[in-house]
Amino acid sequence: MAETTEQSTGLFSPYKMGKFNLSHRVVLAPMTRCRALNGIPRPALATYYAQRSTPGGFLISEGTSISPTGPGFPHVPGIYSEEQVEAWKKVVDAVHAKGSIVFCQLWHVGRSSHPVYQPGGAAPISSTSTPISRRWRILLPDGSYGIYPKPRQLETHEIPEVVEHYRRAAVNAIRAGFDGIEIHGAHGYLIDQFLKDGINDRTDEYGGSLTNRCRFLMQVVQAVVGAIGADRVGVRISPAIDHLDAMDSNPLALGLAVVERLNKLQTDLGAKLTYLHITQPRYTAYGQAESGRPGSEEEEAQLMRSLRSSYQGTFMCSGGFTRELGIEAIAQGNADLVSYGRLFISNPDLVLRFKVNAPLNKYIRKTFYTQDPVVGYTDYPYLNKESDSRREPLSRL
Repeated sequence: MAETTEQSTGLFSPYKMGKFNLSHRVVLAPMTRCRALNGIPRPALATYYAQRSTPGGFLISEGTSISPTGPGFPHVPGIYSEEQVEAWKKVVDAVHAKGSIVFCQLWHVGRSSHPVYQPGGAAPISSTSTPISRRWRILLPDGSYGIYPKPRQLETHEIPEVVEHYRRAAVNAIRAGFDGIEIHGAHGYLIDQFLKDGINDRTDEYGGSLTNRCRFLMQVVQAVVGAIGADRVGVRISPAIDHLDAMDSNPLALGLAVVERLNKLQTDLGAKLTYLHITQPRYTAYGQAESGRPGSEEEEAQLMRSLRSSYQGTFMCSGGFTRELGIEAIAQGNADLVSYGRLFISNPDLVLRFKVNAPLNKYIRKTFYTQDPVVGYTDYPYLNKESDSRREPLSRL
């Protein structure tokens, strides 16, 4: 199949992301897959990530718990124990053998959890004691869906310990061989629960003003940067996303407040973070695009343009992108990199398919969060049917 001239638009062109030289701009987005039995990465994870690796490609791992209180899904991996660090080494080695760069996404779900996932059956921790509404349901270990419970609001004096958990997790990720880490500050999880005024109802120095609501995120960023260096740290936020009731009264002001603080930190350090990763507003309830009030699409586009123009560094977008939208985002200068989730689940050779404009495999949503190490995980076919996890279908890229 012949390559298209659309390669010249930039999505398939090289990019220097800090100290990392990328061969294209198509990034594997972090996606929960529930295949790390009992929190330990298994051989299937090495196969899965290696399948999606390309020479000079960039992968971000699924959300990886920073502590035993972090999970909110069954069988998600952690990066807080020695056994987990050792298991991740095999995954990272498999990715590096294919020539890719891989970051570990550091994750704590906060109130988006359940006592069944918590040590001793405790209530999940959060910025607030208000539970997620019944609009949402949590996936339980037996495959059923339950109601989110009332969380426990963190005491002010407890917050530095959680920051320390992020720092230790970052150090562990580097020990496991990851090239860097992404701080998950998006999608209604713990950091986002501090950022959004629709959730954060605190009256201490972590609540109220934008400065206070950004404090926890910035403490995490500073701790992690101090441990592993700014050039190994990415940050993900989603100021305009309503996922898990994560709403804010002024998403643009919130996004710009985070960007302003990240820019200042970079100036003070004399070094840049690896990237800022922002989810498009069209990623909403249950991952579906939301059609709403007149003019909302233009407002959302303006928000993203404002954040893009304000941030001083590599800017990555995600959330419902197609091949065409990715090409457009890079060509118009609206992003440096585009990360893909669901399309990458069902197309291990997504970069090649995009490059030659080939048909895509359809993803099977019901297998997203099962524990099967093969079905819906490593069994999606390549464009070249003779290719498998041991043969690199992108060697010519």
